[in-house]
Amino acid sequence: MTQTRSERNDGLGIQDGEVERLCLQHQVWRSRALDAWRRAGFTVGQSLLDVGSGPGYASFDLADIVGPKGKVCAVDRSARFVEALRERARRCGYGNIAVHCRDMTVDGLPVMDGSMDGAWCRWIFAFLRQPAILLDALAAALRPGGALVLHEYLDYRTWRLAPRSLLLERFVSEVVASWRDAGGEPDIALDLPGWLTDAGFEIRELRPMIDVITPASFVWQWPASFIDVNLTRLVELGRIAPALAGEIGAEFQARSQEPSSLMITPTVLEIIAVRR
Repeated sequence: MTQTRSERNDGLGIQDGEVERLCLQHQVWRSRALDAWRRAGFTVGQSLLDVGSGPGYASFDLADIVGPKGKVCAVDRSARFVEALRERARRCGYGNIAVHCRDMTVDGLPVMDGSMDGAWCRWIFAFLRQPAILLDALAAALRPGGALVLHEYLDYRTWRLAPRSLLLERFVSEVVASWRDAGGEPDIALDLPGWLTDAGFEIRELRPMIDVITPASFVWQWPASFIDVNLTRLVELGRIAPALAGEIGAEFQARSQEPSSLMITPTVLEIIAVRR
């Protein structure tokens, strides 16, 4: 389960329902993001970066935090997502969001003069072939004392069902393999703390985040929506046969109807770091 980009060879593809899926994903993770931003000191009047903004669900929350005297600089490579963000900002009267369509590892960030007060990035580094380039760009964008908040996967293979499902574990294995074949690294958070220190950041907080949930939990809908989209993608890539995709989908649907089913989500690491 992660954000994906329509114009990026990121290993997880994009389907017609991706904008809607990302909305659901943000709703599931919104409370944790808001809490992290509060602890990082994001507040009224600041200038903040939303890196890999997608359709902008976090951008609008950040814009509400900084208010009309602050600004949010939202950046994404997908022209489709950027256009969706711009249109909503125009329609809803958000004059404090500046939207940029660019490849951050090629073109850098729109602001790299050390003037930004903070930056937010969720499930972006895991898809980059050269993540150090983005780290250097963030270091250049943030002022001394500026806060960087990251959510990245620490151990994707903790995503399992209880009782155990070998079919879901096969699905997860194929997702991880396709991700790495495309040049990304799902467990990128194993490396990020050390890289951040080398890039001129001080680590302030590290928090692992993992849930054990039943089908009654709203969080269940997040992985469920990812499975729906990515079974088709894995078949198209030739990684699994259509019959196997059908078996995986059917079993997951059956387990979703059992109130006693448990799901363990992929482990995410929250990092709050400050530019030295």
